[in-house]
Amino acid sequence: MLLKIGRVFLITMAMVAGLTTCARKITSVGDAQIGIASWYGKQFQGKLTASGEPFDMEKMTAAHRTLPFGAKVRVQNLVNDKTTEVRINDRGPFVGDRIIDLSHAAAQAIDMPGIANVRLQVLSTPPTRGVDLFAVQIGAFRERAEAQRFVSDMQKRYGAARLVFREGDLTWRVLVGLEPSMERAQSLQPQLEKEFGQAFVVRVDMEQ
Repeated sequence: MLLKIGRVFLITMAMVAGLTTCARKITSVGDAQIGIASWYGKQFQGKLTASGEPFDMEKMTAAHRTLPFGAKVRVQNLVNDKTTEVRINDRGPFVGDRIIDLSHAAAQAIDMPGIANVRLQVLSTPPTRGVDLFAVQIGAFRERAEAQRFVSDMQKRYGAARLVFREGDLTWRVLVGLEPSMERAQSLQPQLEKEFGQAFVVRVDMEQ
């Protein structure tokens, strides 16, 4: 019984830690992050990921907002301690405080039927070309014309704004700002959240 209570305590502490670490910088080998994981599968099968690679729900891949494509990450389910390794090939998740979106296969590997509190550790990152750039993603539009009008307004107000098409959910996303560090983008995020609701710091990929 004492062991069980101790385990519950440790899991609770990990979840509390997640509230303070989910926004920290995680871009380099050895970086760790705690937060909520979700998964995606059949609905997106075969659609292009943000990296341009077709999504395969049975491969060990995942979506992350700021890690470079090709990064290898160890994912630990903090409820049962099961771990797996995934390769980042997509952007997301764009829901609340979730920090990673696993493929169906990766979620199964750690016995995660729905969402779960996890710990991420960056195992490796690929060589990068050029400088790292970050922006704040706001808004999701079905119609490009509507998204373009919004982008034009953001350009007038913030200088830098662009459209990104997400094939996974067939939406046009608006990225505001073009910052040389995650910290700079994070300083812009609260202002945009106050005006427009949920906003997410994302890596600006070369093809964007």
